[in-house]
Amino acid sequence: MADAPYLIALALLQQNGERAMPLQGKSLRQPLEADGDPGEVGRQQALELLVRVWQRSDQGALSRAAADQSLLLVAVPIEALQEDLPALKAQWLNSGDTATLLQKLHELAAGRVWTVSQEARQPLGFRPLRG
Repeated sequence: MADAPYLIALALLQQNGERAMPLQGKSLRQPLEADGDPGEVGRQQALELLVRVWQRSDQGALSRAAADQSLLLVAVPIEALQEDLPALKAQWLNSGDTATLLQKLHELAAGRVWTVSQEARQPLGFRPLRG
């Protein structure tokens, strides 16, 4: 993992018959453990992304494109932001191949990928995504 990891919250959506992948990110001072919890920084990034997704609903009905794997946190090396992540996003937007996207995100992030969910009356939960 690079010295300057970056935590990305991303959503896999369908809107008006098209795929969308809004992103939200923040640089981190230290890498996150693959089986660890992204903690408060993860909750903050997920919340900021979800507000943007909610605002996007003004443009048409939204649906999750990948069921419970539609809201993710991914810790990537900062270098991945220039080429790797945009290429993966474009590939998924064009193909809709979620299995390949998840596999490549897992490889890019060295296993530091979490699904985000919430049970009633509980804080946001993070579950490591297995590659």
